[in-house]
Amino acid sequence: MKYSSAWATTLFAPLMTLARKGLLVSLAAVAVFVASDILVPQAAAAYPFWAQQTAPETPREATGRIVCANCHLAEKPMDVEVPQSVLPDTVFKAVVQVPYDTSKQQILGDGSKAGLNVGAVLMLPEGFKIAPDDRIPEDLKEEIEGIFYQTYTPDQENVILVGPLPGEEHQELVFPVLSPDPNRDPSVNFGKYSVHAAGNRGRGQIYPAGNNSNNIAYKAQHAGTIESIEPSDEGGYTVTLTTEDGSEVVESVPPGPEMLASVGDTVAAGDVLTSDPNVGGFGQKDTEIVLQNPARIQGLLGFFALVAVAQIMLVLKKKQVEKVQAAEMEF
Repeated sequence: MKYSSAWATTLFAPLMTLARKGLLVSLAAVAVFVASDILVPQAAAAYPFWAQQTAPETPREATGRIVCANCHLAEKPMDVEVPQSVLPDTVFKAVVQVPYDTSKQQILGDGSKAGLNVGAVLMLPEGFKIAPDDRIPEDLKEEIEGIFYQTYTPDQENVILVGPLPGEEHQELVFPVLSPDPNRDPSVNFGKYSVHAAGNRGRGQIYPAGNNSNNIAYKAQHAGTIESIEPSDEGGYTVTLTTEDGSEVVESVPPGPEMLASVGDTVAAGDVLTSDPNVGGFGQKDTEIVLQNPARIQGLLGFFALVAVAQIMLVLKKKQVEKVQAAEMEF
């Protein structure tokens, strides 16, 4: 049975029309996404906080050490400031200070240099969390402008991450915190609680998988004599060594560290070949905060008032006795 070309055109024309419309819709959608990314770039929804890969449940180990120290090997100072006590259902400010010399630059992944980034972890007591936007005062909003807060896990609102952020502008990382109300949440009690904080500046020396970054002093993997040191096309160096048995081994040094070893040097396995480019580091500190019961404060104020009244009454009674004694002596 033969079909005419006119019949085939009539049969497939609607299908071709639908296909063309689908293609046009797909192209339009792609164009909208590309244009929105270029014209109105969106802030990242998550930062590469690699500690979450090695410690998915909590950033604080049983020893008390925060897991950032596993990758950031250098120790640097930091500080945390929280109020001594707070009332329930109030917004207060917690500050993590990450000081460093802003004239220093860190090594990036490609070997180039740039300013240091900073980040922080704030572990608050259960029930504490970042205050919602409508509860944050205007003056506090100005202090936290440009800071993005991320919870360590979706169900841990009390463990908050910040960073990486440009260190030149954010050596003080401000957290607007909302305290819980035990009258509304039975799982929270009034009392003293621990607060754990950590601050970091610069890149780490080890990746979560255990391999070294280029922000560390590189060491020889084999013992032998250095026969040649050649710059590689991707940056860094290719080091050729002759071992004791006469075989040659080639080791790669990534871009960033500067070579300290020279051709002809005899090195042992583990000897340092390059400088240490790391200028950053990590620190942590623990403090305490009291979730204060307003009734206790009211009771304390009432007690002070009673003591003051009692003291005044004793003074007045003493004056009265002195007047009576003076009158008796005159009589």
